[in-house]
Amino acid sequence: MIGRLRGTLLAKQPPQLLLDVNGVGYDVSAPMTTFYELPEIGSEILLHTHLAVSEHAHVLYGFLREADRGLFRTLIKVSGVGPKLALAILSGMSSDDFVGCVKNEDSTALTRLPGVGKKTAERLVIEMKDRLKDWQSVATLSEGASQPVTPATDSVKDAISALVSLGYKPQEASRMVSQIECEGLASEEIIRLALKSAAQ
Repeated sequence: MIGRLRGTLLAKQPPQLLLDVNGVGYDVSAPMTTFYELPEIGSEILLHTHLAVSEHAHVLYGFLREADRGLFRTLIKVSGVGPKLALAILSGMSSDDFVGCVKNEDSTALTRLPGVGKKTAERLVIEMKDRLKDWQSVATLSEGASQPVTPATDSVKDAISALVSLGYKPQEASRMVSQIECEGLASEEIIRLALKSAAQ
């Protein structure tokens, strides 16, 4: 089991990032909440990881905070929630917001997340409530140095591609992005705004 990786960030294409650890490149899937806080490419980062093994693939999931990984692991224990849906949930809202929805039994807010229908939202509230009793609010990491902005067209394409990877249909992802003033924004910021808009 790979529980932690420290290395150089080589590439980030939501929801995938590539981490060089002593010459070995690790493909890691990460929620958008982690992407928003990643430093520039070439920086050293530490990720708390979870290795999901299925008959089709071995997928490594990475999180900047141990608490987020813990929540991910709790989510995938819920009936009907696999790693891909757990990643989409943690991309659509912060860990604290998700915990707030569960504690307040706000299943309606959860249905706005991709792949979460009414029954799944209700199951999340019921099954997660007891497991999250001792949840400590996560202190948000300070926003790092400004990140280089890629050309708008690439940022838009990357944002749409990431939203599709998170479970949105291509036309829905395009519509979400088209409602945002994207000029000069990095793909991570476009995705953040699109997800925020979808959650309202």
